[in-house]
Amino acid sequence: MSLNLLWTDWLGMFVHFLSLSLLSIGGAITTAPDMHRYLVDRQHWLTDPQFTASVAIAQAAPGPNVLFVALMGWQVGLNAGGPLLGLFGVLVTMLGIMLPSTTLTYLAASWGHRNRNLRWVRAFKQGMAPIVIALLIATGWILASANVTGLKDWPVALLTVVTALIVWRTRMHLLWLLGAGALLGWFGWI
Repeated sequence: MSLNLLWTDWLGMFVHFLSLSLLSIGGAITTAPDMHRYLVDRQHWLTDPQFTASVAIAQAAPGPNVLFVALMGWQVGLNAGGPLLGLFGVLVTMLGIMLPSTTLTYLAASWGHRNRNLRWVRAFKQGMAPIVIALLIATGWILASANVTGLKDWPVALLTVVTALIVWRTRMHLLWLLGAGALLGWFGWI
């Protein structure tokens, strides 16, 4: 596929990804249907197999799942003229998807830190703390219960409880506990 993209096309793609960034509650992957609509159905800059491969490769690769956006930009750039435009496509799509959400997060965190002494900001943080802790416990429970299937797995359950207590009651760095768990697994004790 060979494309002839003008600077207005690149700008349009950048603006589209800027708007998707503000809609990506739950991560960039939640906006994939609209990316498909824009890049494949409307603009015809990618084919269905290129779009699908971009998502599949990025999801299978280690690292953040937002990399599928970079792969889509890369594909559009390659279709428009080669590796140099591929890099430009990566820049356009990644800046577009990352800039608004990153800026909003930074500004909100800065504002919250500056106003941490306001009564309602403290109330909000105190109200959110139990929710965050409950979600972390629920995530830990789901991950731990996938590995503990019965009484024969009591060492794993015991290690989980002991690790949780150490994290909760001491100031020991978590990497030491991860290292200890790795050693226990390496020796086959867990």
